[in-house]
Amino acid sequence: MKLILLGPPGAGKGTQAKTLVECLSVPQISTGDILRAAVKEGTPMGVKAKGFMDAGELVPDAVVVGIVEERLRKEDCANGFILDGFPRTVPQADALSETLSALNKELDAVVSLEVDTEALVSRLAGRRTCKACGAGYHIEFEPSQQAGICDKCGGELIQRDDDKEETIRNRMSVYLEQTLPLVAYYEKTGVLARVDGMLPIDDVRAAIFDILQVAE
Repeated sequence: MKLILLGPPGAGKGTQAKTLVECLSVPQISTGDILRAAVKEGTPMGVKAKGFMDAGELVPDAVVVGIVEERLRKEDCANGFILDGFPRTVPQADALSETLSALNKELDAVVSLEVDTEALVSRLAGRRTCKACGAGYHIEFEPSQQAGICDKCGGELIQRDDDKEETIRNRMSVYLEQTLPLVAYYEKTGVLARVDGMLPIDDVRAAIFDILQVAE
């Protein structure tokens, strides 16, 4: 199964990918993870990426795509993969298409988790994390027994910078401008399937498995 998960930050791509990895026995490929791994391993593309990162510059698309290609050539991708967070732009999608063609691989599906922007902002901005043990809470959906205090260790609950409303809205703005066009891009190819990402996690998972026609 060769799959791409699309959706804005906080839509639940990572959560669903973990379940899919277990059931499909294929690796989840996150751009950030493989970028760091390539740099650590000193692969040809990792060395190039490190040069840009050390200079405080963004890693160019050509290098990112090269790192993805290095990853897709590994043996554990022989039966498929789940791309999470890549591609982010239409040019990256074009490059991925060329890479897959060179590897004689073809996408089986692109699942787009559709969400309401304002509801998603509220969902993310309500998250709290224990400063001491890292346990996660939500002020509305999963509050701690005592406001601001971790149930597990008594540590202070904080709002991470990534979960602050201004940061979330900036990330959403980037997504809407750069990544949302991929929905139309893949719709034209006939591999796109839309799933209501605002449904409960189990319902979203069931919808994805139904689309992929695989048993949970």
